[in-house]
Amino acid sequence: MSAPEDLVITGGAPIRGRLRLPGCKGISHRALLFGAIAEGDSRVRGLASGQDVRSTARALVALGVTVHDIDGTTTVAGRGFDGLVEPSTVLDCGNSATTMRMLTGLLAGRPFLSVLTGDASLVERPMARVAAPLRTMGARIDGRHDGERAPLVVRGGALTATSIRLPAASGQVKTALVLAALQAAGTTEIVEPAPSRDHTERMLVASGAPIQRIDDRSLRVTGGAPTPFDLDVPGDPSSAAFFVVAAVITPGSELLLEDVLLNPGRIEFVEVLQRMGAHIELHQRDTRLGEPVGDIAVTSGPLGATVVDCHEAIIDEVPALAVAAAFADGVTEFREAAEMRVKETDRIATLEQELSKLGVGVEARPDAMTVRGGAPRRATFDSHGDHRIARAAAVAASAFDGESRIIGWRAAAVSYPAFADDLARLTGSGT
Repeated sequence: MSAPEDLVITGGAPIRGRLRLPGCKGISHRALLFGAIAEGDSRVRGLASGQDVRSTARALVALGVTVHDIDGTTTVAGRGFDGLVEPSTVLDCGNSATTMRMLTGLLAGRPFLSVLTGDASLVERPMARVAAPLRTMGARIDGRHDGERAPLVVRGGALTATSIRLPAASGQVKTALVLAALQAAGTTEIVEPAPSRDHTERMLVASGAPIQRIDDRSLRVTGGAPTPFDLDVPGDPSSAAFFVVAAVITPGSELLLEDVLLNPGRIEFVEVLQRMGAHIELHQRDTRLGEPVGDIAVTSGPLGATVVDCHEAIIDEVPALAVAAAFADGVTEFREAAEMRVKETDRIATLEQELSKLGVGVEARPDAMTVRGGAPRRATFDSHGDHRIARAAAVAASAFDGESRIIGWRAAAVSYPAFADDLARLTGSGT
């Protein structure tokens, strides 16, 4: 069943129970891509259910990869790099910048032409950050505004290894370069100014790809490919952030999120909330393809203000943390947040607009935002077509008595189609 266009939430009930979240989006994208370039079948259970990951799967099918699902197990029939074929049509990446940026790196080394596009939001998002470093390896990539905007035209061919120093840390750009470097002649060195999400290194090293981690900012990559793998995808930590905040700000809540990815670069939101006074415990249970997995236990309690540096490890969780700030005592400052301006929406602007409806003070600056906590009230919210803004509004609405409406709720399906159902079940208002 498709998500409703608008959603009405009756809030005030505690968040109680246990929840297994949908699979991690970042792991799911990579499992599909790395399975496709392996030679043989990889089996992945619990892929993320949102539209973004389906965009990656559809693109791989268009490149000749067989991807099929039976009873929750997705089999990717890997073809190796050389088995990929020229797509007969434009590759539609939907709303997924992850799909577009990573595929650009993969296709840069293939001896055929590919065209990548997306929806109205994606074609306005910055792509020079991935096109420019790939060009230093010999990639031929064209696009609107000199490769800054999609549609992107990738004329694949031979690539040459080089040393690349990225101007900004980005797990997506790094992954695109790794996929290109695995096809290049020689050894490529990739250096970032700060650590970024390291799912790519963890998964590829664990599956035998020729990657060397020099330190937390540097990699060396030579030509080669991973071997096939089996993986149970852990729960998505970015999705966990919204339920954690909902439980923290709603009195009487006790929540256990089971089998969640606990990669240190993905759960910094927990540390932020703990600084604000939240009662949260992490319990690691397992390691899968180099990734720690475990449970998150949360109970409700009062919050105080803090300062949040919005680097890559936490940027996607800022909408949830901004809601926590609205319920906290004092002024919370979100710094170094310019990247929020170029997400699915200008999230500084949309958060300022939606949080102001709660009756709390919000001040937006070009690269920062402050939220003065208070006594939030019911409101009619607008998702602005952004899945994380939609879920942030749902979290706020669940915390106080009465009905709130979220206009454009369908945007939530991009990453978590069943979010409203899971929230209702935890509050006792669902079946």
